[in-house]
Amino acid sequence: MTAPTTSLPAGRVSILGGHQSDFARNIAKEGLTVADLVRDTVTATLSDAGVEPAQVESIHVGNAFGQLYNGQGHLGAMPASVIDDFWGLPAMRHEAACASASMATLAAMAEIESGRYDCVLVLGVEQERNMPGAQAAGVQSAAAWVGHETEGIEFFWPYAFDRVADEYDRRYGLDDAHLRAIGELNLRNAKDNPNAQTRGWQLSSDSCGTDDHVNPVVHGRLRRNDCTQITDGATGIVLVSDRWLEAHPEAAARSRIAGWGHRTVGLGLEEKFAHSTPEYVMPHVRDAITDAFGRAGISGVDDLDLIETHDCMTPSEYLAIDHFGITAPGQSWQAVENGDLERDGRIPVNPSGGLIGGGHPVGATGARMLLDATKQVSDSAGGYQVVGARRAATLNIGGSTATTACFVVESA
Repeated sequence: MTAPTTSLPAGRVSILGGHQSDFARNIAKEGLTVADLVRDTVTATLSDAGVEPAQVESIHVGNAFGQLYNGQGHLGAMPASVIDDFWGLPAMRHEAACASASMATLAAMAEIESGRYDCVLVLGVEQERNMPGAQAAGVQSAAAWVGHETEGIEFFWPYAFDRVADEYDRRYGLDDAHLRAIGELNLRNAKDNPNAQTRGWQLSSDSCGTDDHVNPVVHGRLRRNDCTQITDGATGIVLVSDRWLEAHPEAAARSRIAGWGHRTVGLGLEEKFAHSTPEYVMPHVRDAITDAFGRAGISGVDDLDLIETHDCMTPSEYLAIDHFGITAPGQSWQAVENGDLERDGRIPVNPSGGLIGGGHPVGATGARMLLDATKQVSDSAGGYQVVGARRAATLNIGGSTATTACFVVESA
């Protein structure tokens, strides 16, 4: 660990580099553990950023369900367990369900902005595929209000987001075909992403259709390919201050975090509906987005080149569309029908494949979004690059939007 530089103000927060593991891997089947995943991801992250372990001053780990899946908690101490150079370094774990890595990022940013540290590692990690799929999905109900809304429901999150779809249907009307089109687009986009979990899936015209054999019902109107994956994976990013960059002229940032928004409400879904407004189903989600826009100094969604959003289920992306302002409230279907969300559309959404196509290792998703946004604005996204992208937004939610984080990421 090096002493923080103090001659210059900390200034803005930039992303120096990062790494995503292959989300198609099954760690347990490879005979590996979460410790191996942490070591390999951190090593590759530092290599991409051009940073030595001794230059890292603090570590923040996003992890949602570690001990529930594999018995291993206290993951803030895992980097030092597998990389000796981190021994004695300040580190902590953050848990906010699917938004865990975004919370880790906000904490890392606060350390940099306060001047406490100048080079901070953020790691998101989750191992989920070491138990049968239905059991693994059941673990994640811990992110709901257990005992208040989870009793007697086999798959809580498909149930919860089916309720979100019901709320849209009640207010505005909803054609399920628009939900299925969102799933189809994200699975199609994932084909071009070398780290996407579903990139090798063999899909047909029925894969996102209504054939119960090919695309079976999971709950209510939601079918198999309306739902995200159970995923093993990790993502790391290195955040640095302006003064760190001035002290290291050989280094070049890949992106800058221009704005952020963070809102937290209660756990219960029905309580969220009770707090909704005539305009927005989840007004606190809209507030997190507009907070990020305001801090970034942009007027709205038309100032973005793309969005990486939280499509844990297709209704969560449907909600993101109108809450970002891509359409008027309740009119998300228009963006689907018009092709606005396509990689070459008016405002590409999830060009990486998102969660449905790319995979969803819960504690890592927020960091993965930020890394994909960084790749896009630095013209390094390869086959899923949005041409000319210079500004992107991410939207990461935990639970049924109990925790919401939005970031605006710009070219450095």
